[in-house]
Amino acid sequence: MHKISVGNEILFADNGELLSNVLIKNNKSVEHLCGGRGVCQKCKVLVNDKEELSCKYLVTKDITVLLPENKNIFSQLCAEETGVLTENMCFVLDIGTTTLALALVSLDENRIIKVVTCTNPQRVYGADVMTRIDYCRKNSVKDLQSILVAEINKMVADFNISQKLNLYVAGNTTMLHILFGVDPSSMGVVPYKPIFLESKCEKAENIGIKGLSEIISLPSISSFVGADLVAGMNYIGMPSKDKYNLLIDLGTNAEVILFSQNSALCTAAAAGPCFEGANIACGMSATDGAIYSFSFEDDIPQIKTIAKGNVKGICGTGLVDMIAELVKKDIIDETGYMECEEYHITNSVFLNQNDVRQFQLAKSAVYSAIITLVEMQNVSFEQIENMYISGGFSSKINVENACDVGLLPKELKEKCVTINNSSLLGSVKFACEQNDLSRYLENAKYVDLSANPTFEELFVDNMEF
Repeated sequence: MHKISVGNEILFADNGELLSNVLIKNNKSVEHLCGGRGVCQKCKVLVNDKEELSCKYLVTKDITVLLPENKNIFSQLCAEETGVLTENMCFVLDIGTTTLALALVSLDENRIIKVVTCTNPQRVYGADVMTRIDYCRKNSVKDLQSILVAEINKMVADFNISQKLNLYVAGNTTMLHILFGVDPSSMGVVPYKPIFLESKCEKAENIGIKGLSEIISLPSISSFVGADLVAGMNYIGMPSKDKYNLLIDLGTNAEVILFSQNSALCTAAAAGPCFEGANIACGMSATDGAIYSFSFEDDIPQIKTIAKGNVKGICGTGLVDMIAELVKKDIIDETGYMECEEYHITNSVFLNQNDVRQFQLAKSAVYSAIITLVEMQNVSFEQIENMYISGGFSSKINVENACDVGLLPKELKEKCVTINNSSLLGSVKFACEQNDLSRYLENAKYVDLSANPTFEELFVDNMEF
């Protein structure tokens, strides 16, 4: 048994135990975005003043560990909050892969009273749903459920509401399985089948959530298109007759749905880790110091960071801007090639060739998924009424740059509407109106891109800028 000094605390580890395992079981928040494979390089800590990857470091002696500063990921709802309690209220929760958003809602006035957000603590187990599913398969769902429930309990307690209210919840299918303590492992292997898709209702005490009455989840469509997209459709509503709406949730996993009054095609594209910074050399989440906007003015870089902090890295929207601007300057050519090995913003923050390649894979996946649905439905761009961009990524995205680099279709640039959290807002609408969600589900068909020849061809063609 070895001692690990972390600040004023002493932790204990078995000989040869992974440092990351010790930190996780003691609720020390270090992100393991790649699921502990040593690829993302985001779990660095100082061990006896030497930088180490916690997911690869074996404890064989007493050590002192200095953890990185832990900050909540920037999340913005941009919805009006009344701040006034009423007689009839409920809670509404969006469980994002990256962030949690909890709203207190007045059912008397059909309005949001207050919203609080925080980082999803499950990020210590991986950035995306597949790494978390893999953890559940190798261990159990209990670890991820307990850390999520503990965070929800903290958020609910912050409201200091004495009456027991219902909680309406949306999220992707994996997040809902984990919340209810249902093993999601079957969604990690062919044929990727979920245990449930329907709405669930459970007493809060049975899950371990304190101070609430019942937990009611919205229904999902498939393993990889969840209740968050159903809630989003509910928020934006049906398009006009003979028209289509396109909803793209640019979160950790890009979910896309193209729907009319009579039909809906949906899919999911694996692009998230790039936009979360997991496989970008200087990538980071949208926390203080992350570059979220980049442009040139008279050849001089203009940089904006979250909370106006000192430059620490690049988050998703900053990555889109940087690549768009460097392509315009011919620093990156149309194939994605960079003549210089690294483009430096500061001495320690830069963009390199591998980052560009990772971005090309991600942007092509998203764009090709959109076009695949459009072609399968035999829809023209003129028939699409609006293109909605949702998710934390949307709050600061430069739509023009996103179209220029081939992340979004240029033909829909003028029809683009950004919604910071359509999942939460659509769930609030459902909680207030109790409207029928079956109209969004009954005609929805999921498209598996891995077996789609149209997508495969588009994916190769859309790699270039």
